[in-house]
Amino acid sequence: MTRGAAAVAALGALLLVGCTGGGQGTGEDTAGGAGGGTGDRPAKTATVDKDTPRTEKRSDPQPGPLPAALREGAKVNVHNGQTVGVGMPVSVTFARPVPASERAAVERRLKVTTNNGTTGSWSWVKDRNLHDGQRIDYRPRAFWKPGTKITVRAGSAIDRTVVVGRSLVATVDVRTHTMTVVKAGTTRRVPITAGAPGMDTWNGTMVVSDKQRRVLMDSRTVGYGDAYKDYYDYAVHMTTSGTYLHQNPKANTYAGRSNVTHGCIGLATDGTARRFYEEVIPGDVIRVTGSKETVAPGNGYGDWNVPWDQWKEGSAL
Repeated sequence: MTRGAAAVAALGALLLVGCTGGGQGTGEDTAGGAGGGTGDRPAKTATVDKDTPRTEKRSDPQPGPLPAALREGAKVNVHNGQTVGVGMPVSVTFARPVPASERAAVERRLKVTTNNGTTGSWSWVKDRNLHDGQRIDYRPRAFWKPGTKITVRAGSAIDRTVVVGRSLVATVDVRTHTMTVVKAGTTRRVPITAGAPGMDTWNGTMVVSDKQRRVLMDSRTVGYGDAYKDYYDYAVHMTTSGTYLHQNPKANTYAGRSNVTHGCIGLATDGTARRFYEEVIPGDVIRVTGSKETVAPGNGYGDWNVPWDQWKEGSAL
C-alpha cells in the first residue's frame, strides 16, 4: 500500500509488485506497463520538428533500422491492436543505456504517427528501475483524444498500432477522501481511504499500467517490517514503486472519513472496488491531489507531471 519496488516483465509489461511492493499476482492480469521498467525523466518525435503534426501514412518513408546493439532487446510498452486510455505514453526501452552522443540518432529511427495529426514529442526518461538512457517516452501536449489511432515504428524491430478508447480520468482528493471518476462524459463520486500521515500516497498524475484480480502485498518489501502480508483484490497498478488502487477491507470503515493505508488507495468491499477494476484499462488516468511529494516521471508513467516545454527539452533533437 505504498511505494515499493516493482519488477518489469518482458514485452514491457510491469510485473505487479504489491501495493506496498513485492507482490505476487494471481488471477487475470491485464498488462500494459512500461517496457523494462518505469523511470524519472521525459521524451519527443523523430524525423520531424518537435511540434510538426504528423498523420499516419503507410507511404511515409520508414525510419532506418536501429543499430544492432539497440535493436536487440528494444521493447515497446503497447502491443499491436491494444485499446488504451487517454493517458498512455508510447514508451521504448533498450537493453543497454544509450550514450548521450547517440540519442539523437536513435530518435531519428523512432517514428510515431496518428490518424488525426496529434502533435507530440519524445523525451528521455530516467526509469526507476533502469539506467539513464535506457528509456524514451512519447506523449502529446495534452491527453490523447478518444478514437486516436497511434502507430509506432522503429525500423523492422517495432511496428505497433494501438487505439485510444473512451476517456476515463479519476481524481483522488486525499483531503476529502473521495475519488471523482469522469468516464466518457459521466461523473460519479466514490469514497476512498488513502495513505496515512507519514505514509502519504504519491501526489500528481499517474497512469494505469496494468491490473490484477489478486495481488500478494508484503510490507517487508517497502520497509514497513511485518505490518502486513496478505492478498488484496481488484488491484489497479499505478507506479513501479508499488502504488495501487485496490479493494481494502479498512475502506468499509474509513473510506470517505480518513486516510489509514500504507500509501495505496483503498476502496470498499461492497462492489465499489470491483466496479472500478472492471471498467479500468491500461492508459487510464488517476490524479491525486492534496498529498505531498509528486510522483517522479519514471516511477510508472509519471510523464504528465512534466510541463510541456520541459518535456520537449528532454528530446535529443
